[in-house]
This record gives sequence, structure tokens and C-alpha cells, in this order.
Amino acid sequence: MGQREKSSNNHSSRKKGMGRKGQKEGGRGFDRDSNKRHQSGDAANVKAPASKKQSEFEHQNQFVRKEIDPETSKYFSEIANLFDSDGVELEERSVICGNALEETRGREYEIATDYIISHVLQTLLEGCEFDQLCSFLRNSASVFPAIAMDRSGSHVAESALKSLATHLENPDAYSVIEQTLHSICKVIVEKPLDMICNCYGSHVLRTLLSLCKGVSVDPPELRGAKSSKALAKRLNLKMSHLDENNLQFSHQGFPDVFTYLLSGIINCSREDMKYLQVDQYSSLVLQTALRLMLKEEDELLEVIPLVLGCNSANGQEEGVHIESDVAKDILESMKDNSFSHLVEVILEVAPESLYNELFNKVFKNSLYDLSLDRCANFVIQALISHAKDQEQMGMIWEELGPRFKDLLEQGKSGVVAFLLAASQRLQSHEHKCCEALADALCSKNETRIFIAPRLLFLDNYFYSQDKANWEWAPGAKMHVMGCLILQEIFKFSSDLIQPYITSLTSMKPEHTFETAKDSSGARVVEAFLASNAATKQKRRLIIKLRGHFGELALHTSSSFTVEKCFDACNVALREAIATELLEVKADLSKTKQGPFLLRKLDIDGYASRPDQWKSRQEAKQSTYNEFCSAFGSSKSNFPTNTFVSDASEDASHDIEVKNTGKESDHRPTSVKRHREEHAKDKNVSFAGEKGTKQKKSKTSEATDKPATKKKPFLSGEMIGKNRNSNKLRI
Repeated sequence: MGQREKSSNNHSSRKKGMGRKGQKEGGRGFDRDSNKRHQSGDAANVKAPASKKQSEFEHQNQFVRKEIDPETSKYFSEIANLFDSDGVELEERSVICGNALEETRGREYEIATDYIISHVLQTLLEGCEFDQLCSFLRNSASVFPAIAMDRSGSHVAESALKSLATHLENPDAYSVIEQTLHSICKVIVEKPLDMICNCYGSHVLRTLLSLCKGVSVDPPELRGAKSSKALAKRLNLKMSHLDENNLQFSHQGFPDVFTYLLSGIINCSREDMKYLQVDQYSSLVLQTALRLMLKEEDELLEVIPLVLGCNSANGQEEGVHIESDVAKDILESMKDNSFSHLVEVILEVAPESLYNELFNKVFKNSLYDLSLDRCANFVIQALISHAKDQEQMGMIWEELGPRFKDLLEQGKSGVVAFLLAASQRLQSHEHKCCEALADALCSKNETRIFIAPRLLFLDNYFYSQDKANWEWAPGAKMHVMGCLILQEIFKFSSDLIQPYITSLTSMKPEHTFETAKDSSGARVVEAFLASNAATKQKRRLIIKLRGHFGELALHTSSSFTVEKCFDACNVALREAIATELLEVKADLSKTKQGPFLLRKLDIDGYASRPDQWKSRQEAKQSTYNEFCSAFGSSKSNFPTNTFVSDASEDASHDIEVKNTGKESDHRPTSVKRHREEHAKDKNVSFAGEKGTKQKKSKTSEATDKPATKKKPFLSGEMIGKNRNSNKLRI
């Protein structure tokens, strides 16, 4: 591999992810045990075929690759050297690319899969003209799946698709690209099992699906990575629910081609769907397809039952029904790594009717047992985070509420965190959740002063042999999930969480400083300062950090904590913070966050004219207090008597998103609630009578329109012009 990497400058684009290890593709954000969770399917070489049928397909499709003659190798080697020398003008480069691609005609498979020449071919595809690119793809369509399933050819296939995506800005190219993609998809759907279960082919297939749907061809959400935004949204740490679809649609896409390709894959794979569910690579393809269909309820109601192994989906009037034997199979398969990932996505995108059916037929009365499984517990987290109403929250509470301590002892704190988040989101069982968590951490005869420290070091406490005499673990890294649980707790009303507030504010000054210095603990402090706890309680914690603000400001994570402390305290404490930052100004200005923090707190102004600086701070505080007295209420989502900066919230969230990829830095920020939009729709009414009239008029308009029969999604037909002949034979 070293020789190959050395031979190309441009093509370090050979992704590290192409190894397709389970850890990289489907890493979970919480309660992750990488040694156990991903022990199945770590490498393609040891993965058994999905079925006998697939094995037969693979055997039949073993291409006999002809060797490249020395003259051809020399020709492409000279082109590579010429491009590396940077002595080729743009026009001349285009001509060379066109001539070289013409040389591949009839030998696309051999050249694309050559270990060395494939690098040169990637460069040619990235620099050629649009018509040359389309010509190459159409000529290689018949062997495109074989190219995509090769270790080297897969990179060529991806480069071609990505290069094709760059021409979508040209409206004249749209129809040509559509025809090119359709010619490729037509070959793929003939034997989709070959490609969908191949470690390289599945990667290319996901890129192709994304391109057809109009999504960026390399979004992390579709590569199995769980984005920090999605995790923050699940835990209510990202308060805006208006942007539920994180995918960026860069162009209008090719919906007919997408439908044709996906319906072809599903229809040809029905007999083997039971095996595709548990295959690592086919599961990733299905996950990508479902995510791309988010909010397309009619299509999802057709596809998801088939993916789950149901023989058929009933009509929309009757809804989707899951038989008891199918539910039993789903429940058993959920303990598989690949299938559990797939079910997570299904719960994320499923229409409400289908989610309710899954909840009642599959999950009900099995939540606790699944929560203890190393794979299925992530499915339960997804199920809880997408609970629809208080009734479902009640059923979840009945099964899991009395088991908080057992879940924490078994290392399944993620389930507890998501249950707290759902309780807060649905405003149901809030008091019971807070009490149950406190009881799980402290016995009845113990003081609850230890709640916060034990959550900060959750695993350290529960793995301790002598829990009664457990003490603060100095120098140890704080538990990510325990800190996230505390962030959730401080989103509840202050009258429900007084034991937690008292515990946090009663910690020793050195423990408070250690918490603020830790990347995860800092978010806990910020969440507390953004809560509606009393101002006196917040300042009690801030005072314990005096003398350490300069050191905290020098760390990227805790610098935001310094800013929150500054906003939450009175003028005297703000002056003390400014004094400490002024002492480390030289070092702080050299850090990434330093200039912003110094400017935000106006440390230069304090250094030059402290009296005027103090007067400005008093004016700001006075204005804010007047605002709270005039507009504040008990129903307000804003923290009481706290000066909060929107700019600091946004900056903190941006830094947090970049660092949540690794568990060590996973700290979704505790942001204040955003106000709901005044109206999501023009027809939203604020008077019952008026709303009724609008609803009736809207209904009457709908009934006046002639009903049009929509073609089933899985019909496999191209809807556009001159595409009716391209039907998939089922």
C-alpha cells in the first residue's frame, strides 16, 4: 500500500474508510464497547456470504482480468509523470485526458482495476471534459459493478461519480447525466446482491444512491457515522426541531433513477432479505437508502415492511400490520450488530403509524431485556428518543423506570439518558425520572450530597468494590454519559432537581475547578449556569472558581465556561474574572479561542479604562434586569436573573460539534431553548372557531380536486418521458 500512496499526490483520496471496519462505519456515540460490539464483520475476508444464492452470484461473476500490456502501462505512466510535472496547460490537459480515456475503450475493467494505472485513471476522470466523462461511464456501464467491487476499481468508480456531480450546476447536462446514471443502474439491478454485499461495491452503491437523490455524495450521516448534531437532537441538547433533516440536498437529484435503482434492489432481494439484514455491507446500503427517503411517508410504508421481512404491506387505509412471527424474528435479530444499526435508522425515519406498530408489536414488554444487550440497547435508545406521545412515555417508564440502578450497574447509562431526554421533551414523568435517578445513585439512608460527583465519575463509582466509602477520583477523566445525564437534569424545572443543584454547588472548590477543567465536566457547569436555578446558587458555584479563570480560559473547552460564568455573575465578580484574564492576556491571545474571549469580555477596555468598563457592565445588567421584569414569566424558557449571550452559545456549539466525533471529547453543548416559531403554516389559527373554518375550507378544496392514482414506489418504473419501457421484471 505504501508504494501506491507514494505514486500519487492527488489520490490520498483513497479513503481510510474503504477498509469498512465496523468500528468506523457504525460507531455508536454512547455505551460503545468496540471490542464486543464490532467483533462480527471486522474484515471482509472473514465475512461469510449472505446466502447460497449470493454465493452462486459471486461465483458466476468472477471476471477474469487480463494483464495490461507493457505499452499501455508505459503510456499511462508517461501521462502520470507529465501531470506531476505541472508543465501542462489547461487546454492541453483536457486533450490528453480525452485521448487517454479513448484508449480505455473496451478495456475499462482491466485498466480501472489495475493497482497502479487506476490512480492515473482517477486523475483523468477528474480533469476531463463532461462529454468525455459520460462517454467513459456509458462504455463501462456493462462492467461498472465489477469495477466497483474491486479494491482499486472502487476508487475509480467513486471518482467518476463525484466528477459527474460537479457538472450538475449546468442545466444542459441534467438529461445527459440522467441517461448515464440510468444505463449504470440498469446493469446493477440485474444482480444487485453481487454489489450490495461487497465491501467495496456497497460503498460505491451508497455514493450512487446519494447522487441520484440529490445529496452530497459523501455526507458523514450516510457513511454510518452518527453526527454530533443528530446525537444532540436526540438528547434535546439541540433545541431546534425545525431542522430534522441534516442531509444537504445540493441539487434536485434524479428521483426517477433513484426509484428505479432502489426498487430494483428491493424487488430482487426479497428472498434474501433475511440475510441482507445481518450482513454488514448490505445493511449499510439499506440504511443509506432509508435516510435518503426521510419524510417520504408513502414510499417508506412500502419499503420498510419489506426490509423488515414482512411479506407485504397492506393498503394505506388499513395501515401496516406486523405479524407475531415476524415480530419475533425482528426481536431476535435485533441483537445482531448490523441489524441493530438498520433498525435504529428505521425508527428514525419511520412514519408515525409504522413506529407505533413497531412499538406495540415488537418492543413492548421487551424493553429491559433489549436494554441489557450490547447491540440492542442502542435500538432502545433510538426508540425512546423518537417516542411520539405521553402514552408511549408511560409504557416505557413502566418497563424501565424501576430499573435505573440495574441499567447503570450494567453500563447502560445511555438508555437512562435518553429516557430523561424523552421525559423532558414530552413533559411526562419528569418528577419520577429525577427521583428514580437520585435513588439509583444514593441509598435511602445516604445523603444526596453525593449525586453530582457520582454522576461525574459514573463508571468509577459503580465499578467500585466499596461504594459506601467511594470518594472523588482526582485526575481521572469524567464519564461522558454521566456528564450528559447531568446536562439533561439541569434542563428540568429547578423545583424538581434541587438535590442535584445542592450536590453540585456543595462540591469542594478544588473539585469544582477540576470539573470545569474537564472537557465533559465543563458542559455540566455550563448547563447549570443556563438552567433556571436561583442566581444565588449559580454565584455560589462561580465563587469557587475564583483564582482559576485565567487557567480555564487557556483551554478551548473551559474557555466557554469562563464566558458563561461572566454572563451569570454580578458586576463585582465580572471584574474579578476580567482581572484574572488580564494577567494571562499575553498567553491567551496566542490561543485559538483567546482573541474572541478577550474581545467579548472587553479586556482591553477594562485594562485602559476600568471605571468606564464597570459602568458599561452595570448598564448591561440593569437593562437585562428591566427586560426580565417587564417580559419575564414563570413560563419563560429563559434562565431567570441570568445575563446570557447568544453569540457565546453559537460559538460554543460550533466548537462542540467539531469535537464530538471522539468519545473523549464528546460533549454536546447545553444550549438554551429556542423560542418556537410563531406559526409553521399559513393556516395555523389561534382561535378555535376560525381554525375550524379554515380546516373545513381546506378539506373542501381537497375534495374538489380529482383523485389521481399514484404508482407504487416498488413498481420499478421510470416515470419520466421515454422511460416507460424500462420496467423491472419482478
